Amino acid sequence: MSQRTHRPPMIGRNGAVGANHPMATQAGLDILRAGGNAADAAVAISLTLGVVEPHMSGLGGDGFYHVLMDGTAQVFNGCGFAPASATPDEFANGMDVTGPRAVSVPGSLGGIAAMHKAHGRLPWARLFQSAIEQAREGFGATPHYVNFAHDNGPRFDSQAAATFPAPGIAALIRQEALARTLEEIAADGAETFYRGKLARRLAGHHTLITEADLERYQPEIQAPISAMYRGWEISQTPPNSTGFSTLQMLRILERFDRAALSPADRVHIMVEAKKRAFLDRERYGSDPRFETIPVEFLLSDKNTDQHVAAIRMDHASEPELAPLHADADTTYFCVIDSDGNAVSAIQSLNSAFGSGVIAGDTGVLLNNRMAYWHLAKGHPNRLAPFKRVRHTMNAPMILKDGKLFGVLGTPGADNQVQVNFQVISALLDDGDHSQAAVERPRWTSNQPGQGANWPHEGDHTLTIETGFGPAVLDDLERRGHKLKRVAPLEGPCAMQVITLAPNGMRIAGSDPRRDGWAGVY
Repeated sequence: MSQRTHRPPMIGRNGAVGANHPMATQAGLDILRAGGNAADAAVAISLTLGVVEPHMSGLGGDGFYHVLMDGTAQVFNGCGFAPASATPDEFANGMDVTGPRAVSVPGSLGGIAAMHKAHGRLPWARLFQSAIEQAREGFGATPHYVNFAHDNGPRFDSQAAATFPAPGIAALIRQEALARTLEEIAADGAETFYRGKLARRLAGHHTLITEADLERYQPEIQAPISAMYRGWEISQTPPNSTGFSTLQMLRILERFDRAALSPADRVHIMVEAKKRAFLDRERYGSDPRFETIPVEFLLSDKNTDQHVAAIRMDHASEPELAPLHADADTTYFCVIDSDGNAVSAIQSLNSAFGSGVIAGDTGVLLNNRMAYWHLAKGHPNRLAPFKRVRHTMNAPMILKDGKLFGVLGTPGADNQVQVNFQVISALLDDGDHSQAAVERPRWTSNQPGQGANWPHEGDHTLTIETGFGPAVLDDLERRGHKLKRVAPLEGPCAMQVITLAPNGMRIAGSDPRRDGWAGVY
């Protein structure tokens, strides 16, 4: 009997796209139908999202692009770094959370350019058409855009305030300066952004970014990391992403006979697995170019055994060591093309509308990624010039016997890895189709923050949708979990999932919790 969902799963023979805005989904499908592959579609989606979802990502931000092409997996790390002058002494009074001093060197454009250079089929300029059109002609304000613009408008600089008003739903938002910049990049390539005429116009503006910082930037091509879960290979973005946390949670859960557990037991074990994994994230999460990150140990049997032994079935834990907590907003998208090539991608400005600063006459809204640094001596995520900050962003894939099964992911800062964890379990343990896995009731657990200038906002509260049912919620409270009950489909994150059926059909699901949509052909 088929699973009932609020939205139907999208099912197609050839290609599929899931993105956090319908116009970006359409842009990706248009490229696939025009003969482009998954990498081409990913570039078009990335650029379009930066226009129609400006509160989440854009040219002024960062991204990870996890690509499976002709059976080979690579991660194009499009994360920028702290400017040369960004030292702990420069921020003796704490990291700036917003404004020009919160801006790090943007890396997203470099990441998608490297991906296209390695794997693209269509001309670079062709992939800009949707983004340029949406910027010049305007996009209609969605409910989420209106809410984010209203909440964040007070911290915008004058240009951002004029560009991103908080109007009613369906109001037209135009970005003519950004359209001109996109045309420039389409014609001259990403080089102009980092080492050309555009770079000279991007640097400065009271930020710490100089032309020399932009010139120094290069994206990194990395091998993904992976772990097995009940016979499935879960492939993840490597550090400076903290995607290893999802792999750790799955390794812990694998030690339990999930089918023999009650529904409350399942939630309890998964929440406790998350808490344990986040201890390691705080100890080790960093830029591997600056710090040693023992990924092999983190995913080892020895480390997993220690975490499993620390879990008490009768009581919720409150681990003493806790991760940095910060507000962050992001966007995720995924593509599978007609040849079975795939991209799992995530990009962000950090907080909603990033720093609230537009760089001169470029129309480029800049990130506030500097807010995520630690300043304490000895911390692995301590600020240093040219260092990449520890990222919550991660973009998983699932493989079986070396062949692609699916791609999935979500925005949501610290919530990302724990919601990915739940959806992977729903797909693999419960056999859910993509849309059913996306719509399952979800939980997210917070922990106290230990950032240099962030308040201790977390208190181990478990935000949980009431769709789990009163018996499960009451049982969790008896074990000591502090619950914040929210209505069904009112929890955080915005999942996109595409899986491959045994006959090769693409099954795409998109989260009704936000503006996203899935499409197939």
